[in-house]
Amino acid sequence: MKPSWSRYLPSFLRVRLEGRDDDLQKILGNIGWLFADKFLRMGGGLFVGVWVARYLGPEQFGLFNYTVAFTAFFSALATLGLDGIVVRDIVRDPTRKDEILGTAFMLRIMGGIIAFILSMAAILVLRPADTLTHWLVGIIALGSIFQSFDTIDFWFQSQVQSRYSVVAKNTAFVVLSITKVILIVNHASLVAFAWAGLGETILGATGLILAYVLRRGRLYSWKTSVGLGIRMLQNSWPLIFSSIVIIVYMRIDQVMLGEMVGNDEVGVYSVAVGLAEVWYFIPGAVVSSTFPSVVAARMENDDLFYDRLQRLYNLMALLAYMVAIPVTLLAGPIVELLYGSAYAKAGSMLALLVWAGLFTNLGIARSSFLTAMNWTKIHFVTVFLGCLINVALNYILIPRYSGMGAVIASCVAYWFAAHGACFVYRPLYKTGVMLTKAIIYPKVW
Repeated sequence: MKPSWSRYLPSFLRVRLEGRDDDLQKILGNIGWLFADKFLRMGGGLFVGVWVARYLGPEQFGLFNYTVAFTAFFSALATLGLDGIVVRDIVRDPTRKDEILGTAFMLRIMGGIIAFILSMAAILVLRPADTLTHWLVGIIALGSIFQSFDTIDFWFQSQVQSRYSVVAKNTAFVVLSITKVILIVNHASLVAFAWAGLGETILGATGLILAYVLRRGRLYSWKTSVGLGIRMLQNSWPLIFSSIVIIVYMRIDQVMLGEMVGNDEVGVYSVAVGLAEVWYFIPGAVVSSTFPSVVAARMENDDLFYDRLQRLYNLMALLAYMVAIPVTLLAGPIVELLYGSAYAKAGSMLALLVWAGLFTNLGIARSSFLTAMNWTKIHFVTVFLGCLINVALNYILIPRYSGMGAVIASCVAYWFAAHGACFVYRPLYKTGVMLTKAIIYPKVW
């Protein structure tokens, strides 16, 4: 039976789908739900985010983003790099799903507690007398523990049924957005916005539990296996370190700006980062929906596997160009229209930073290949080298060019981690050639 969403497609697209297998239609339907989720978040989040930025001003907005970036350094210990591994294992052996989910959930709870403790210890050492920053970091880091319930989302991903996660998380998002508006109207403090963010995490976790139960899932059936947990960590430890390194090279610029220039510059730079990254949901939605089919192709034959990967790389590059070109031309007016003259410097930063999205898209797509091949160690090495480049360039360029120096450092680091590193390590040479083809001629059909 044809999925109900197909009736909303133009007639020429419905014709193209006629005769295609159910898996393709299921993937497209799943991507549609993820896009609906992210478009709502993009639209609502941008509207409320702009209001919050204007209300707080560059100084407080910069401090808030500094604490978010700082806490993110420890978030990889909460996720433990299990996302792709859990989905992969469930696809390979659905009969063990309760054991896989239960073990992953317990690992993530422990990871969340460790992340919270380390976040607090680190900020107390770095800024011992800054009580406000301590509160902000503590509240934000507490969310890492409740994010362990995202394990439920792994099950929905493995079944290509992300619509249930979408409904649960969007309900929390809408409630949070309304709450932020209320906080602005009532002239709330900066700490209140941090509490609101924690509330969204808790409400989102509650929604995932309800969705899982309504789909006849039984949390009490989950089992914890020490042996499976050890094997998961053996597979995921390179991804844990990769995630840490990714967070460092994606967020170290904001922390270094805060320490070397000041919160004001962080606030302006964060506007450019937010607008450049608001589109990153697109590759995430596509890759999470296509990943089960990539794993299945790998199990079938190499020709099908690499064909699907090349099409995925091409699509990621095309989507990046569709965003980067118009944003580059309109960056200045967009920033001033949305955020006002106080954030005008962010326009030139955005015009360049948006091109980092090309390599972010390709890097996310390449992660499907590395996970399917179980080459997680290679992923760690490429990202680690990109991180070193980013930190070094930030150290050199930020004192000279402030926020624009951080932009240049990020673009170079993102390119190397996703594309350039493929030509440094011989086993990735073929992947590098495929990515180059996607960059030069992203043919999708």
